[in-house]
Amino acid sequence: MAKVIAVTLGGSESTFSFTSIDRAAIYGKRRRVALDADGKPCTRASLLDDGSMILRSGMTGQGYFLPDGTFLKQAELEGFGADGQPLAKAPSTLGVPQDLEGPVTPQEVLDLRVQSIYALAPETIDESLKAELQSGSVYRFTFNFREDYRAEQAMLIANDNGFFALVGQPVHYEWSRLETVSELPASDVDSDDDDLDFDF
Repeated sequence: MAKVIAVTLGGSESTFSFTSIDRAAIYGKRRRVALDADGKPCTRASLLDDGSMILRSGMTGQGYFLPDGTFLKQAELEGFGADGQPLAKAPSTLGVPQDLEGPVTPQEVLDLRVQSIYALAPETIDESLKAELQSGSVYRFTFNFREDYRAEQAMLIANDNGFFALVGQPVHYEWSRLETVSELPASDVDSDDDDLDFDF
């Protein structure tokens, strides 16, 4: 059974199947394919610095090489925070009902650095939530596609084309302003004297 995005509002649960939306899905894409002498597509690979091994596409996603050549599997890696303490992984939220928060303000939506967009197809949807979304309300919920060290934030929205989830991280801006305004002495402001002389 495919995983779904599940959310709850007021004790009522709604579930959505989802598909990723990217630029290629909207605008299409072209790809340049390198061919060998026999007209067959070439496979991309990388050569290690010492020339001892060729890595094909996808192999580096399985782990990392240390400078001494030791290979570490992805499962053996651990995350640490800026304070040097181990980080706990956030579980996947797929199939796990997440509480909706909101409605949120338009500013909160604009302050989200969107990294993924999903088109949602309702499998079961609460009528009150459907009405809220179709009236323009936006709700926030926690989203994590797979187990990771940092859960993301998603905005549940709707328009004439359907339901969508905008997924990313909120951006917090730190604004600076001039606390003290300098004032020129009155003698400098009111003086008509200047040292420029255009006489020849």
